Amino acid sequence: MSGRFVVVGAGTMGLGIAYVAAGAGYRVELVEVDPARGAAAAARLGELWERGVQRGKLTADEAAANRGRLSPRTGLAEVDPAPEVIVEAVPERLDLKRTVLREAEGLRPALLGSNTSSIPIAELAAGLDRPTEFVGLHFFNPVWAMALLEIVVGPATAPETTDAAVALAGRLGKDPVVVRDMPGFATSRLGVTLGLEAIRMVADGVASPADIDKAMVLGYRHPVGPLELTDVVGLDVRLDIARTLQAAYGDRFAPPPLLVEMVAAGKLGKKSGQGFYRWVDGRRDAAEAGR
Repeated sequence: MSGRFVVVGAGTMGLGIAYVAAGAGYRVELVEVDPARGAAAAARLGELWERGVQRGKLTADEAAANRGRLSPRTGLAEVDPAPEVIVEAVPERLDLKRTVLREAEGLRPALLGSNTSSIPIAELAAGLDRPTEFVGLHFFNPVWAMALLEIVVGPATAPETTDAAVALAGRLGKDPVVVRDMPGFATSRLGVTLGLEAIRMVADGVASPADIDKAMVLGYRHPVGPLELTDVVGLDVRLDIARTLQAAYGDRFAPPPLLVEMVAAGKLGKKSGQGFYRWVDGRRDAAEAGR
């Protein structure tokens, strides 16, 4: 029988992690305290598997098997002890993540991971009884399409835990990089730097979002421009990461006022339908979103 893989948080990243885990044969328990959001995530996963069938990426039997491996949960109290993996994928807030991780640790998973993209693993592990079994598992959006898994090794992470995380990456079809625990790790420090500067360029009127993105795609062979990527990741997520990095490294990571204003206005990118671009049914509209 396949192992159990618990994902805590049914947002964009949690949904994506659940998708790849089910596709890898795990029995997936997707924990979301908001029942409506959990139901929406389960429905979205069903749509993704059906789209995979339509595109010839999955057979109907494979899609049905994936759906059968998914079990929604409204809290960790509904999860039986000793799953193979628990991955926390709640918003980038230290207190919230610590609370979730402490409860998850009580279930004694073989591997406990956080999908944090910026918070140091040492800070998240501070309240754990077994920090040796805890590691950063930073997935990338969209999880089903992005090959990278950034494995973040905390100061207390045991070598056996790192090895288990690398093995997990292989089972999930991901190509891992192993990095030392620092705020922002490797990818967020670089990616957020580019994204914040692109936002400042929009605010300064240097060029339109579309032209800034085109410059990076055609000039530097990036698969997607920094502003479209910000929309996909979520402007609120980028803002949380920027504030975390600003606290660690200073004002070079200070979020631009435009980013703060857009988040306050509910322009969160793809998930809200409006960011630097307009999004319709999950796809970027040709027309640019206004400031």
